[in-house]
Amino acid sequence: MQDRSVLITGSASGIGRAACERFLSAGWRVVAADYNASAGEALAREWSSAFPATDGRPRIRFVRADVSLEADVEAAVAAARELGGRLDCVINNAGVGGAFGPIDEISVADFDYTFAVLMRGVFLGTKHAVRVFKAQGDGGCIINTGSIAGISGGSGPQTYSAAKAAVLNFTRATALELAPRRIRVNSVSPGVIRTPLSESGKQDVGAAMAGFQPWPGTGEPDHIARVMEFLAGDGAEFITGENIVVDGGLLAGGARLDDRIGGNPAMRNLVGVNRGSTGERHAWRKL
Repeated sequence: MQDRSVLITGSASGIGRAACERFLSAGWRVVAADYNASAGEALAREWSSAFPATDGRPRIRFVRADVSLEADVEAAVAAARELGGRLDCVINNAGVGGAFGPIDEISVADFDYTFAVLMRGVFLGTKHAVRVFKAQGDGGCIINTGSIAGISGGSGPQTYSAAKAAVLNFTRATALELAPRRIRVNSVSPGVIRTPLSESGKQDVGAAMAGFQPWPGTGEPDHIARVMEFLAGDGAEFITGENIVVDGGLLAGGARLDDRIGGNPAMRNLVGVNRGSTGERHAWRKL
């Protein structure tokens, strides 16, 4: 994979950070995009030291981006193309917990914010990646981060779950449209993974899932990053329109997470919005 170029959004923590490390280790050039500038710049400094420049070009570059804004996403895609001399893969990974609470209490603003990050961000990343791929004329790869919350009820707040369900169907629809151009589009749906987002609740993820998740051990960001690396590589050249679930068997056992890991604040009579690891403050109120 030497000298291939990838854009990874939501790269400053959790799954995105693990993906950056894994792709850098495999020889890719990486543009890491994130809303949280201080965390993203720190990541770039760390990985620039661990993965020094080759051929006079850096292996990693950080770009501050709000994935809900088209100009930001377009600029991040252009940066990845510039860094590698071409663009090979875009990973639409940026996410937030988003709106939570009883459906009759959620504000329109919090609902729209959730879909703007989780779904519009995937749309924009796909749109601008495809423009570059078409210009290059030799295919490309898009990987979207879904969630088991988009597959079954009870695995996340209702607005988050709906947005992730949209991501999964968008993945299938665009895969059909783009297959004749050899542009592959797939998604990866994590279960409960130990990230700053999942641990923003009231319990430790590992302790909460003990005896509940069929597979022993805790889901880690690198479990997802490994699947992303596979989907971006030549071994997956005949795979498109697929959603790969990486959840330690949760869905196989009928996942109903409820408030086990603090993921459903509505059960504690709270309503508001979770802004993930963007650096912005969460907002909530007691009912």
